[in-house]
Amino acid sequence: MRAPALSKHGRLFAAAAIIEGITWTGLLIGMWIKYGLDGSHLGVWLFGRLHGAAFIFYLVATFLVGARLRWPGWALLLALLAAIPPLVTIPLEMWFRRSGRLSRPEIGLAQ
Repeated sequence: MRAPALSKHGRLFAAAAIIEGITWTGLLIGMWIKYGLDGSHLGVWLFGRLHGAAFIFYLVATFLVGARLRWPGWALLLALLAAIPPLVTIPLEMWFRRSGRLSRPEIGLAQ
């Protein structure tokens, strides 16, 4: 069974979740190189900044999408908490996609 097509705001949340996960991965690799291999700090410097921006983008997108797609409070809270541990936003996005939480009618928009 295929997941329903994503709404415009569902696509925004999916992009934010994936970008947040990618920058987390870059930051973790950068930390491994810096602290595990006693290597360069460039990865932490670069991905720390990118991940900071991606984290803020994800939080803003989560609030916007949660309001537009009428998520229940538990779903909004879960999406916000998913940004804290590394790489949790990606499986959450996949679950929200499969469950139709990214495909619901949007408030104030003609579908």
